[in-house]
Amino acid sequence: MSDNLNKKVLVVDDEEDVRNYLQTALEDAGFTVFTAIDGLDALEKVQSMKPDLVSLDLVMPKHSGVKFHYEMKKNKELSKIPILIVTGHAHDDLGKPDLDKLTMQGIGVYLEKPVKPNKYVSTICGMLGVQVPDGFQFESDENTDSLREEVAKSLSQADPEDLKKALELLKKK
Repeated sequence: MSDNLNKKVLVVDDEEDVRNYLQTALEDAGFTVFTAIDGLDALEKVQSMKPDLVSLDLVMPKHSGVKFHYEMKKNKELSKIPILIVTGHAHDDLGKPDLDKLTMQGIGVYLEKPVKPNKYVSTICGMLGVQVPDGFQFESDENTDSLREEVAKSLSQADPEDLKKALELLKKK
């Protein structure tokens, strides 16, 4: 994990819950993490902190991931920082044209939302040439995910009294 402690990652996403989720996964793996809410905020932070990698949402208001990427490429020093695209729009009209442009320009690595923490951390470790920390365990797996989906489906069909009981059980844990 000591290699990761020396690596700084800038997580750029306009959705606070996504930023927090990705930040937590990286911090649990030993990375130093900074966040930005859009491309403009990211440009300021990337110039001041010089991260080792940028995790970049593609579609954001104000200043998109594509605009941020173009600005970074204008700067010789910043253009060397690897970028991992993390998007929920790889196959729709909002993001596919921009993703296609970026992959043609050399960004070949992207992950689609929702991204699993183990895939996210291992991809970043691979891009930075560091190992996933020994003993690093991820809570979520396919069985847990399918169980969560089944519970969510059951809860969506439950009556108010059953919902109260379910909530009490979960709070006891």
